[in-house]
Amino acid sequence: MSRPRCDLLPEDFLHVGVERKKDGVTSNIAEAAMALNLRRVVHFLSPDLQTYNILQIVKRQLFSCKSLNKTLYPQHSKTLSVGPTKAWYHQIPDKGYHNIVKDQPGSTLGTVCLHGDAGEYLNLDDKQRTSSNEQEFLEHLNNCKTAKHIFKFLNSSGSITDTMAAAALLRISQIERDGSSLKDPGALLENEAFKALCFHFEHESLRLSSTGLVTALYAYVQLYVDPKSTLMLRLMSECQMRLNNGQMTITDLCLLGKALLDLEGPGCRTFKQVMVEIQRIKIVDWTSEEIIMVYNLLGATAGEGGNYQQLLNKMNTYTLHLASKLNRKAKNEILNAMVVLKQTQALPLVINLCKHSVRHVPQFSDQELIVVLNALMYFGHSDRFFTDALEQNVPKKTFSLKPEAISKVMQYCSQRRILSLPIFDAVAESFVYNSDNFTTKEIALQIMPFGKLNYLPPNASQLFKKIENLLRGRFSQFQPRILLNLLHSCILLERFPVNFVAKIFSPYFLQQLEAEGKGFDKFVLAQLTQLFMTMKLECRTYEGPSLPLKYRVKSFITPGRSVESLVDEQLYNKVKNALTDLLGARNYFASRVLTPYGYTLDAEIKLDEEGYVFPASQREAVFRRIALCIDDQSRFSLSTQNLLGKEAIKQRQLQLLGYDVVQIPFYEFDKLQNNKEMVEYLHKKIFPYSYRLAW
Repeated sequence: MSRPRCDLLPEDFLHVGVERKKDGVTSNIAEAAMALNLRRVVHFLSPDLQTYNILQIVKRQLFSCKSLNKTLYPQHSKTLSVGPTKAWYHQIPDKGYHNIVKDQPGSTLGTVCLHGDAGEYLNLDDKQRTSSNEQEFLEHLNNCKTAKHIFKFLNSSGSITDTMAAAALLRISQIERDGSSLKDPGALLENEAFKALCFHFEHESLRLSSTGLVTALYAYVQLYVDPKSTLMLRLMSECQMRLNNGQMTITDLCLLGKALLDLEGPGCRTFKQVMVEIQRIKIVDWTSEEIIMVYNLLGATAGEGGNYQQLLNKMNTYTLHLASKLNRKAKNEILNAMVVLKQTQALPLVINLCKHSVRHVPQFSDQELIVVLNALMYFGHSDRFFTDALEQNVPKKTFSLKPEAISKVMQYCSQRRILSLPIFDAVAESFVYNSDNFTTKEIALQIMPFGKLNYLPPNASQLFKKIENLLRGRFSQFQPRILLNLLHSCILLERFPVNFVAKIFSPYFLQQLEAEGKGFDKFVLAQLTQLFMTMKLECRTYEGPSLPLKYRVKSFITPGRSVESLVDEQLYNKVKNALTDLLGARNYFASRVLTPYGYTLDAEIKLDEEGYVFPASQREAVFRRIALCIDDQSRFSLSTQNLLGKEAIKQRQLQLLGYDVVQIPFYEFDKLQNNKEMVEYLHKKIFPYSYRLAW
């Protein structure tokens, strides 16, 4: 439907019988004002909004004219420039705001009330700015740290284009937002420069460039401007018109989509129209910047990303060939989108992006480092070259990195079983000096990997003294499960938190622990049981409360996470065949034996007092029990011979329980060439002081 046009210009209305009197505004001025506002609203597309808009504008403009010496619309003849179409908002850090405005606790700005003289405070010109001028403006804008500085900068800038004004609004929103509200909405609303911006964007929406239009809309959404205000309705109406006419670029569509997501969510009909328009443009015609913007837009849809999986598949395939050409920020944003959108089938793209991110590690900001590590953990991938880069750079920065970044590095090392001595030593040193400012979660995340990977740093005494001081001073601040994880990590390293275990086994703490989750899961119960066993076996001086029987598990093997690991089938079968040949029959040893103490033995051999082997079924007169620990690669730190903490404590406590523990590690057994060598190896390991007869 074509827009109705008016042949009269605004200047024509301003000269229709205008008379001024000292005591007020005559009816002719009122008529002129009404005519001018009617002239403006006839451009609106939506018929059901016309009456509302007409009444609102007439009401505001008639009652806001305070002085006879002021023009009704100052600088009215100066229109908003079309302005350059460059995607300026890449220059302004995107904070990733995706809150739904309609769900906020009220629109803090309400309906924007505009004074008739607001336009005096800002001059938007219709001259095309050069790219260098606008770039300089945006750089200066990024350096502004407060809204006050931005307004001061705008007032000193002379005339600016609509894209520059919209950029200023967006920067203001990034500075002024504080969670789900604004820091000082009253001061913002009363600022004359802000009112001037609102005035021009409301009344000149038809003349805005598409980039300026959608950027202003998104900025106002971020500032919680009332969606039903005339300002927002006009901007939305004009966006809808240009969307219908296919006048928007990918850049404009993405920013419009983000605004719609915040306003109404992914189910919004207009948002779906935006996505249709995006898919209409061939991916091969997109720039790398536009690809990143679409990834970010889809990432903001959260669970709705599956509705656009076909588009994502095409983007993933196309981006795979662009990975080497992308800059650091682009790679980072795509990796973040991969995680948010759960693109597990796009592992080749993730691997490629991580491979090409290695050279950027020295320049990574804390947040960029966190994003890459999150992606590596989510997709279960580790890269040797990336690890080398971490080893070279993280130790230099441990005293300057944010605790969250250090925690993420340690979390990554823990999950991927990477025992990096330079990183662990540097983290241990910085922890001693900086941990007073850490959150309780950050404390636990930085210490738990030491226990899991079974590593004591050179400053172990200082480290655990610091941990004890933190626990003593901040015990009540720890969430129950975080505290349990921390103490459990300590016992893996033979550091026993005797002074705090009594509180762990108290009925009050156990109730808190149960209430924190949906009851007790088996892993938590296994941790409690192992903690109790450790106090009884390795801390004979402990006289605190016992763990109630109902919280003890009979087996440490639990689904998912476990405090011990099952034997690897392939390695076990090799050992089993050789052990059968050594002992003469399969019935002379048992496999996967659950002990009364919760541990599961990979294999068990029973001996009488003279050293003869009993059948596995023998229960009486057993003098010695040999526990075979068949340790595959998963029981060690990656590419090392350092046993994991949970396997080290198992072997240590089995010895205390009376078992003769024989370790058969993969790095020794895999070197054997044939069955004969395997049998000889087992004989020396299990019966080192006895002569073997041939069967």
